[in-house]
Amino acid sequence: MFEESLARLKAEGLYRTLWRVDSPQGPRIRIGGRDLICLASNDYLGLAGHPALKAAASRAVTEWGTGSGASRLLSGSSRLHAELEEEIADFLGCEAALLFNSGYAANTGVLSALAQRGDRIFSDALNHASIIDGCRLSQSEITVYKHSDVNDLENKLKVNICSGVRWIVTESVFSMDGDVAPLPGIVELAGRYDAHLYLDEAHAMGWMGRKGRGAASHFGLEDRITLRMGTLGKAFGSFGAYVAGGRELIEMLINRARPLIYSTALPPAVPAASSAALALIRGEEGERLRVSLDRNLSALAEGLESMGFLRVSRETPVFPVILGSAKKAVQVAEDLLEQGIFAPAIRPPTVPEGTSRLRFSVMATHTPEEMERVVSGLRKALNRAEGDR
Repeated sequence: MFEESLARLKAEGLYRTLWRVDSPQGPRIRIGGRDLICLASNDYLGLAGHPALKAAASRAVTEWGTGSGASRLLSGSSRLHAELEEEIADFLGCEAALLFNSGYAANTGVLSALAQRGDRIFSDALNHASIIDGCRLSQSEITVYKHSDVNDLENKLKVNICSGVRWIVTESVFSMDGDVAPLPGIVELAGRYDAHLYLDEAHAMGWMGRKGRGAASHFGLEDRITLRMGTLGKAFGSFGAYVAGGRELIEMLINRARPLIYSTALPPAVPAASSAALALIRGEEGERLRVSLDRNLSALAEGLESMGFLRVSRETPVFPVILGSAKKAVQVAEDLLEQGIFAPAIRPPTVPEGTSRLRFSVMATHTPEEMERVVSGLRKALNRAEGDR
């Protein structure tokens, strides 16, 4: 049974394997004995290898050891966790924040804890799998609206009445398409139709908005969002996630969120590194890295436009190069790999059928010369793929 399923995945171009990376994360990584330009990382500011984060983590291991020992409701909640939560809340201008072990754990934990039977969730059609799973776990009614379509969202808010609480749930920057949700329109609808807004800022935190405070800051809407989730493993270069909002909601999550209650706490080195990352993001180093990131975004966007790609966005570090079939995406990705560029094919079920793609993820620490190599390499790979038809 399993052999047949695996054979079918291979025939359809959907078979996946794990890549063994023999180097630290960065704009260049080593795979199979080769140094490659990496376009597959969400380490947007290049902080995963920053000396300040490594030093903070090392000090924490020396002082606190390698493990937390238990869940945070038992003995695992250290001063390092509490201090990082206070720093995040201050950074975002919220009453309180709460750490989770991953963005997946945060989304499933928050949605299943706060949206109950009798409530209704209005979820963007392209929301991340963790949001989808959190909605299902919530036992509330679920209404899916067309991707970033405020008119469709309003129509569904009008006709789908519920006796309980209504939640609108969306990512701010969508991880596979790199587009930005129309937050001003969504916030306006949330106010008009008495709905709470849960915003997943995983791919916006650290580089977008004032001081890197995310899309809510970019649009000036920070005080109109019920809860914001962000991850510490992307632009922060560390690991874990947080949820920030009102103190009573955070206290409710401490009492209801199963991934928090039943998971061993993040090891001490993680909140220590995250705290160091936050200090960098808030300071001059963060500003410098965001300027470098903007430079690279513009360079890659101009290169893609020169190849005939339409409507290339300069808004986010995620550039989808949509190729259609899974087989073509795999072919182009393999060609790029031969040229020293690592950009794995993204295929269903991660993206909808017929939209298989390369997902170029740009970092502040890429060089202009590397952006030129990526554009040149993609042009060659696409020409060869067309020639094979």
